[in-house]
Order: sequence, then structure tokens, then C-alpha cells
Amino acid sequence: MLGTAPGGGTLMLILARVLIVLVALLHVYFLVLEMFLWTKPLGLKTFRNSPEKAETTRVLAANQGLYNGFLAAGLLWFLCTAQWNVVLFFLGCVVVAALYGAYSVNKRIFFVQGIPAIAAIAAVCSMT
Repeated sequence: MLGTAPGGGTLMLILARVLIVLVALLHVYFLVLEMFLWTKPLGLKTFRNSPEKAETTRVLAANQGLYNGFLAAGLLWFLCTAQWNVVLFFLGCVVVAALYGAYSVNKRIFFVQGIPAIAAIAAVCSMT
């Protein structure tokens, strides 16, 4: 079951679903980068790490990647259940993670991770 819009609006429903899937796919990509490519050239370039730093932080990155996988799973679970409150919870978690990442690591994290989640939240909330 793919669900229906809380307040109707077929175009907004489609937009919301597309944005939710986009955010989920981004987090699957983050999972792959952090769990499997952290010490590889793409991971080193993406996170601007040296091979030495990447090797010493490999386990921490894998743990972080696993959490990103949980966020993706929660967002994709919505496609099966159509529980808007669940998807809003997970999108909110993504925004909080993006804010913390921007504060503690690099401001670009907010733009890559937070803006798509905020757009998805806005699309969902515009249907109510």
C-alpha cells in the first residue's frame, strides 16, 4: 500500500513520495560511503580524509553509516505503511542530524542532508 495524502492533492502526494525516496536513497549512499568506501579513494575524497585518518576512524564511520541505514529504512518503511507520522519522525531525525553535522563537522552537511529533508517535510505538511 502506497498511502494517500492526509488532506488530498495528488501532485503533492507524488512530490512528497519522490522527496522521501530521494532522502532515503541519499542515506543509503551515505551508508555505503561510510561503511564500505571510507578508506577507498571515493570515501577519502568525499570526506576529505587522509588514508591514515580514515583508517583510524574506520569503525566510527561504519557505526555512523549503520545509523544512516536505519534512517533510510525508516523512510522506506513509510512506502509500505503510509504512516505519515512515522515518515515525519524520520525526516525530523534527518534534519537534527544535519544540523548537528553542520555545527560539528562542516556546514555543507546541512545543504546535502538537511535541505532535502526539509523539502520533504514541507511537501508532506502542505497536504494537511
